[in-house]
Amino acid sequence: MPEAPLSRGAHHPPTAVPRDQPPPAAARTAGAAGPPGLLTSLAPLLAEWLPRQRWFAGKGRPVSGFALVSATELLPWRASGGTPGLLHLLVRAQQPEPPGHRHGFGCGHRRGAAASDCYQLLLGARPALPPPLAPALIGRPSGGPLDGQTVYEALADPRLTTLLLERLRMPGRLGPLRFVREPSSAIPSALAPRVMTAEQSNSSVVYGDTFILKLFRRVSPGTNPDLELPLALARTGCPRVPAPAAWFEAEPPAEGAGPRPEPFTLGVLQPFLAGSRDGWQLALDALAADGDFTGAARALGHATAEVHLAMARALPISVLRRPQIEHLAAAMSERLDSAAAAVPALQPYRTALHGAYEDLAALGRAGRTWAAQRIHGDLHLGQALRTGNGGDGGGGGRWSLIDFEGEPSRPLAERRRPQPPVRDIAGMLRSFDYAAAVGRHEHPQVWAGRTRAAYCAGYAEASGTDPRAEPELLRAHETDKAVYEVLYEARHRPDWLSVPMTAIHRLAATRA
Repeated sequence: MPEAPLSRGAHHPPTAVPRDQPPPAAARTAGAAGPPGLLTSLAPLLAEWLPRQRWFAGKGRPVSGFALVSATELLPWRASGGTPGLLHLLVRAQQPEPPGHRHGFGCGHRRGAAASDCYQLLLGARPALPPPLAPALIGRPSGGPLDGQTVYEALADPRLTTLLLERLRMPGRLGPLRFVREPSSAIPSALAPRVMTAEQSNSSVVYGDTFILKLFRRVSPGTNPDLELPLALARTGCPRVPAPAAWFEAEPPAEGAGPRPEPFTLGVLQPFLAGSRDGWQLALDALAADGDFTGAARALGHATAEVHLAMARALPISVLRRPQIEHLAAAMSERLDSAAAAVPALQPYRTALHGAYEDLAALGRAGRTWAAQRIHGDLHLGQALRTGNGGDGGGGGRWSLIDFEGEPSRPLAERRRPQPPVRDIAGMLRSFDYAAAVGRHEHPQVWAGRTRAAYCAGYAEASGTDPRAEPELLRAHETDKAVYEVLYEARHRPDWLSVPMTAIHRLAATRA
């Protein structure tokens, strides 16, 4: 079994990284915003560099062109001298639509069979790179306003990441960018920056073990849940989620006669939980020592319930009735059929798994309803941090939840939609299964079963609602998550396929 990835939530299927595809010899440009010739000169460099980045979502499809949404000089560059320049770009990368793709993402632009995801780029510019910055090289543009400069990934340069923090300390506008700071937050200057290397879909910079700045790479109009939800939770006094101290966004230009798009959330600055460890590593450590994890799981269930209750107080809730429940079950069934067509190992289980979804739809037809609210959206052990040695009973520390962005591959409107809280619970239960398998426990299903039960018990203690009391709803969401995992592992980590397939066997047998 391969070593678990290093990202937070290493068990969770990460962004796929297939072999690099050769870039087109030259990429077309569109949209003449910004300094004349800027995008034309950068396009050949970006066409080669962008697909190699771990956060680039369009791997395996050629980049057919670029369109510039905005360009802002955060620090002007000079043709000579040692002061680097810092250029902020929002760029649409135009690519063919993937087969079966139904949702637009990014700036909302589609041209026939092409889709365009919008990316946030921070480019440094110097006449020459010092040796420590050599790995950050993007290239040397020919022509345009950066002619003769060396362009590189700005996050690798401490001088430029320090400038980002200063912009957040001193809120205001700069072109289309708006920097905002919470009035109650105190952000010191001169905090040494370091880039975290374990990120995948985004990038993060830690400042002096005091703050962490999360920069969203693929962006779209609308408030990102990773800003919206922690802000709302902070205003309820919920202590389980680090409260945003500052953030920045961009206002895209209006196009045509339609309404101006909503601002893009570009980055969020939050307190850094120094000394914390994520639940994935803690679970693996417990497994390696043949130790018990039920106390920690029970405390984590308690923390999850506290966050769910706070979100229900802070944000609108709704009720899922028959039409919504039938639609939910139908979408799950559709995902199962698609996955079974790609992974033959699922075929023997289709009838039983479809039955789990039909049980859910039948309850809707019988008049059953469920509450829906804002949820985390991508909850697993890697999204839970434990700090200190006390405060959560048997957990041996205090749990906090992070990364409320949801599944980045899903459209933003879908991630902001109220959903049953059990979806988060199902994600965490699947995470325990992964930990037991990766940790090579002698009896992984026994370990996972005890841990899952402890988590649900902790959730029930805090919320008054035991998720196991609604087995049809929980089983349908667990099944949906396991089906997604089967498809992912078959495509990207076939050695791990047995982990979700074991869950598929269990879930099918439970329904039978």
